[in-house]
Amino acid sequence: VVEGGTAILTCRVDQNDNTSLQWSNPAQQTLYFDDKKGVPEKPQISGFSSPGDLMQLTCKTSGSKPAADIRWFKNDKEIKDVKYLKEEDANRKTFTVSSTLDFRVDRSDDGVAVICRVDHESLNATPQVAMQVLEIHYTPSVKIIPSTPFPQEGQPLILTCESKGKPLPEPVLWTKDGGELPDPDRMVVSGRELNILFLNKTDNGTYRCEATNTIGQSSAEYVLIVHDVPNTLLPTTIIPSLTTATVTTTVAITTCPTTSATTSNIRDPNALAGQTGPDHALIGGIVAVVVFVTLCSIFLLGRYLARHKGTYLTNEAKGAEDAPDADTAIINAEGSQVNAEEKKEYFI
Repeated sequence: VVEGGTAILTCRVDQNDNTSLQWSNPAQQTLYFDDKKGVPEKPQISGFSSPGDLMQLTCKTSGSKPAADIRWFKNDKEIKDVKYLKEEDANRKTFTVSSTLDFRVDRSDDGVAVICRVDHESLNATPQVAMQVLEIHYTPSVKIIPSTPFPQEGQPLILTCESKGKPLPEPVLWTKDGGELPDPDRMVVSGRELNILFLNKTDNGTYRCEATNTIGQSSAEYVLIVHDVPNTLLPTTIIPSLTTATVTTTVAITTCPTTSATTSNIRDPNALAGQTGPDHALIGGIVAVVVFVTLCSIFLLGRYLARHKGTYLTNEAKGAEDAPDADTAIINAEGSQVNAEEKKEYFI
């Protein structure tokens, strides 16, 4: 065929089911004749994940006749708010359809699949799809995790700097109170860990962990307070004991009014000092005083009765005229007890 001439090609299909036919040349250019339907090409997604929070993806397909439909899906959920652009080819045989998807992303969208699907009547319910996995870049997030919540003097301590970001953060940087670590021999940095071998009070302060990637920098702080080691007390055994008090009261009575009383309190030698309880010594003293007073009263009463021992006659027995003599006899009897055997008469 001479350039510019006409070529006639014939395609025969056995058991034809009215499927659309597509002609293409070695340059992969699709050719259509008469009113045959054009099959859309597989879509292509262009665009990338920028470090910002705004993303733009474009899905494009060509060679469809009539124009194909493009639909977007994110995590199998269709996105409705999209823009479409349909362009007819110069030979007015097929259409090129493109769609642009704009949306805001955050770090939770990292690794999410976005699908562009092309629907066309010639595809017989088997749509063509293209998929783009999102790659979201974001600044690191940092936190410090201590190996123990209650650091004590003399114990080791490990501080772990946990950082996440995309791209992955570079090796972390440890500082104390805004400067370098004061004791590198005892404060060892291994990867993301700061290992303090033996804690002491000079280690108190604010420790900072910094992580950096191509997007930005982030840091976290940990305030270290070293606590004293608690004193270890021996277990205390309480021995129960009974406190016994014995009170002995001795009363000596003589013929004279002078009486001596001796009271002694004997404590149980096994009683523990400092134990609280009733004051047995006080109780014993009170009992001794009561006994002493009682004995003195008995002694005085007996002496009084002994001095007034004798035979007493009433005035009726002696006669009314002797009444004055009876009074005199009673008075004289109190001062004359020379002979206890002598019989005395008193007139009342």
